[in-house]
Amino acid sequence: MNDPDDQARCEEAAAKLFSGPVDFLLSVPQLKFLPDPLVPEIAFCGRSNVGKSSLLNALTGRKAIARASVTPGRTQELNFFDVGRPRQEGALPLFRLVDMPGYGFAKAPVKVVEKWKALVNSYLRGRPVLARTLVLVDSRHGLKQVDREMMSMLDQAAVGYRIVLTKTDKIKASELAAVTEKTAAEARQHVAAHPEIHQTSAEKGMGIARLRAAVLDDALGEGWMG
Repeated sequence: MNDPDDQARCEEAAAKLFSGPVDFLLSVPQLKFLPDPLVPEIAFCGRSNVGKSSLLNALTGRKAIARASVTPGRTQELNFFDVGRPRQEGALPLFRLVDMPGYGFAKAPVKVVEKWKALVNSYLRGRPVLARTLVLVDSRHGLKQVDREMMSMLDQAAVGYRIVLTKTDKIKASELAAVTEKTAAEARQHVAAHPEIHQTSAEKGMGIARLRAAVLDDALGEGWMG
């Protein structure tokens, strides 16, 4: 979206939608417990301690809809959140956000890590309503090998994804420009990567409005404002 006025209207509408109902649905430890694939889903993945919970809270305008874990790698399940649930009882939400277990942590037992990997990979490869995955990358460190492995897996599964740099308030502007440019160059080598690199800070609110609008475009289609 190139027109600044259109972008501003889209961001305002997205903020209004996210200010409405956003509810925790369930945690899924195994694929057999997944909710029926009836509405679009947007998944959030990234290295442990990349700031997934903080970003989810910032996007939805809540303080604790997703709890930040004190111990990296503690989230072991897929956590589903309904967005825009209609007032009618039993009606479906507009779409769902999916908070995935962090990867790249070292403190969990190997068997537990393998179990989480299998859950994540199986969900990403086989979920028919998955509209987009957000791959979160700590801007202070840039892409790591585990991120590249995730990106390659998403490429192979033909699952479109956006790269979201987190904690951008923690580094200098020149460093952020450099890591963004380097990340964008790598993203161009991946067939399923969206060309835009999102710069965000959950703490300062930087880039949150633009990412909200992008999430709605991905979940509901670019004509979602009507």
